[in-house]
Amino acid sequence: MTLLVPGANAAVATGPLTVEVDYSPLAGADIDVSAFLLTSAGKVRGDQDMCFYGQTSVSGGALQLTDSAVGKARFSLDPSRLDAAIEKVALTATIYENKAAFDKVSRLVVTISGGLEAPIATAGMQETALILGEFYLRQGAWKFRCVAQGFAGGLEPLAKNFGVEVAAPEAPPAVAPPAPAPVAEPAPPAKATVSLSKITLDKTRSSISLEKTSAGFGEIRVNLNWNRRSENKGGFFSMRKNTAIDLDVGCLFELQDGYKGAVQALGNAFGSLHEEPYIKLMGDDRTGSVSEGEWLHINGSHWNKMRRILIYAFIYEGAPNWKETDGVITIHVPGQPPIEVRLNEEGGRQGMCAIALLENDNGAVKVTRRVDFHNGHSHMDKAYGWGMRWAAGSK
Repeated sequence: MTLLVPGANAAVATGPLTVEVDYSPLAGADIDVSAFLLTSAGKVRGDQDMCFYGQTSVSGGALQLTDSAVGKARFSLDPSRLDAAIEKVALTATIYENKAAFDKVSRLVVTISGGLEAPIATAGMQETALILGEFYLRQGAWKFRCVAQGFAGGLEPLAKNFGVEVAAPEAPPAVAPPAPAPVAEPAPPAKATVSLSKITLDKTRSSISLEKTSAGFGEIRVNLNWNRRSENKGGFFSMRKNTAIDLDVGCLFELQDGYKGAVQALGNAFGSLHEEPYIKLMGDDRTGSVSEGEWLHINGSHWNKMRRILIYAFIYEGAPNWKETDGVITIHVPGQPPIEVRLNEEGGRQGMCAIALLENDNGAVKVTRRVDFHNGHSHMDKAYGWGMRWAAGSK
């Protein structure tokens, strides 16, 4: 393994690369890792050259944010597939909404397949954004330089520094007196902008409706991630030899024709994307070793056939406090900001948490935060009026 200090560079392996950024999570603050495709001028050609949580694949898949989990982000990068105009790929990290500075992040490391590692020393860093490093083209070969440069202001000014047009927050229209209508002139084409917003549903804002676009909803991806707490550090968790938490995601569904059921690993009810119920559980993390957590995919092209979907999580192994799991559900709808719901309530000894309810509201996807707790599937079913019969199962 070759270690790179700030300012040092090294050639990268030929072929597709895997780039991982590992960091110590911050309580109450998200860290977002992004990448920018840059020309020789150090600027993007347009908003399509920014790869981040709201746009996870760019340049025809040559650069993809494949995993974005608590404590880790992973990119796939194939330099040979990048357009000839791209001479740099900048890798950045930002603290969402500037809720903390990077001096609170005790561990921050970039690892590149082929044996490169760049640990970033964050002691004393008061900035909320960092340029971690950059891939750059030199005499026909790609290299990586560790930069570790602090940048004030967070993701928006960092993106603007690279030339990204950032969408402004919506503001209420100003009231103005009527004016004579001007002579009509052709309007210039609107410049595309990228939204950096992330929607968090909490007690102050518990629901949101997503309107269907001309392209439909596409594939709706629901991710459950949590802090596995696999290390034995004494206290409650030391009571078990294996302290890893197995937190499973699942859902109850009801279609417009009355068909009801559940999609979950328990009972091997993994579902299907292209047949009813048009929902599929994409694997089951039994060990807690999959850093990106667990995923449910919903085929949004069949949203008109769905009535409601209740996303839930249950603790298959371990019995920790729900707040200590640091659990979060993130709902990704193509072309729309990610929606987060955090499991930050006290659940007592109850092992089931109903997290979010997705309802077909005249064609729109209405997402409502729930985060209420139940003693099992049948209790949750009764609370939400699903009306199914339940029996003990295993996986």
